[in-house]
Amino acid sequence: MSATGIIIGEDGRSRCHWHANLPDYLRYHDEEWGRPVTDDTRLFEKICLEGFQSGLSWLTILRKRENFRAAFSGFDFEKVAHFGEGDVARCLADAGIIRHRGKIVSTINNAKRAIELRDEFGSLAHYFWRYEPGHNERPAVVDREHIVANPTTPTSVVISKDLKKRGWTFVGPTTVYAFMQAMGLVNDHLEGCFCRPEVEAMRAALVRP
Repeated sequence: MSATGIIIGEDGRSRCHWHANLPDYLRYHDEEWGRPVTDDTRLFEKICLEGFQSGLSWLTILRKRENFRAAFSGFDFEKVAHFGEGDVARCLADAGIIRHRGKIVSTINNAKRAIELRDEFGSLAHYFWRYEPGHNERPAVVDREHIVANPTTPTSVVISKDLKKRGWTFVGPTTVYAFMQAMGLVNDHLEGCFCRPEVEAMRAALVRP
């Protein structure tokens, strides 16, 4: 890995270093991370899984993602909002997910808050994408030094505060910024990564909700 955080894969392509050439992580880097998402279910899933990641690695969550989807009804927040204590007990007994009561209860709570947000703004996508940072808020060069130095941003702090005011939980500024990076509200693929121009093209073509 160079000082810029770029590594060359076995296929000769330059990528952000963090996937460490692990096959499943590599696919996630190449095919998902940073590509803009406007689907409410995927947005809800991601912000919940980022909450589960707190204190853990994303790779741990990624490898359990299908189990999480099965446990939480595909992250259909209309369904999750109706989960009760029986569902909490079921999830706590599920070795395929992270069995943290607080995070499980938080997911159910946040499903209820997601319905409220959708009813107010028309969609979760409209709510989140209205916070998309402008060009003046973005660095001239996205390199490893910038990413390491900025685990949060002013925008992620604002979103975090607003979500907490609305009753959401496990949505701290670092969690929110990881969500923004993954869902394409910003393009934090490093300069030199082959995905960066692809993501930029997708963002340019995106019809904002």
